[in-house]
Amino acid sequence: MRKLLVIGIGAGNPEHMTMQAINSLNRADVLFIPDKGASKTDLAELRRQICDRFVTNPKSRRVEFDVPVRAEPTSSYRVTVDDWHEAIAEIYERLISDELGENGCGAFLIWGDPSLYDSALRILERVRLRANVGFELEVVPGITAIQALAAAHATALNRIGDSILITTGRRLTEEGLPANAATTVVMLDGKCAFNTLADQDVFIQWGAYLGTPDEIIVSGRLGDVGAEIERMREEAREKKGWIMDTYLLRKSGE
Repeated sequence: MRKLLVIGIGAGNPEHMTMQAINSLNRADVLFIPDKGASKTDLAELRRQICDRFVTNPKSRRVEFDVPVRAEPTSSYRVTVDDWHEAIAEIYERLISDELGENGCGAFLIWGDPSLYDSALRILERVRLRANVGFELEVVPGITAIQALAAAHATALNRIGDSILITTGRRLTEEGLPANAATTVVMLDGKCAFNTLADQDVFIQWGAYLGTPDEIIVSGRLGDVGAEIERMREEAREKKGWIMDTYLLRKSGE
């Protein structure tokens, strides 16, 4: 039966690659490289660099594929994402069927860790449920942007005896800071949701392009650095054409 490896490749630094991830890359007959268009060509190029650096299996080959652009949410965010995932599932199914033999092994290279705010595993489950192509699945964990953020700021994520919440920018805008979490980590925030918070005494630790030569980090009281982060974020996005960032929020007095 076909084998699929879903490999976490870290937050952007090739040296985030674990030995398990490197060994898994070299087990694969085919390495699937997604291309998200001209504005995000750096992301595909980093995957190529990782393969150039770590793959020693002379029999492996690379197959690049285009990722469809997700439509802007209309009446339902969930429906929009569901439609997008369905389109990607069709691509995955074709890749698995056409590019892998019955006993072949393929690998998907996933930013950060496949289990944290990435949809590859959910999309592959859609493919499995279609029952048109069978495969076994193996997941290789990777260093997340959250770990890279904490390391960049030389901080511990948790406070003794307190809880941590991991959420999205959309949720932060809708719900604000949760009452039961001393530390909130925010991912997938394209609109600087921290600026919607009424409490300007919240402490923020922000980072973009974590682990890469372009890494930017800022920390401080939200009321003091919020506008600076928004300005730096926009300048960086305009310069590179894309941005990947995350941040940690702590309530004042914690």
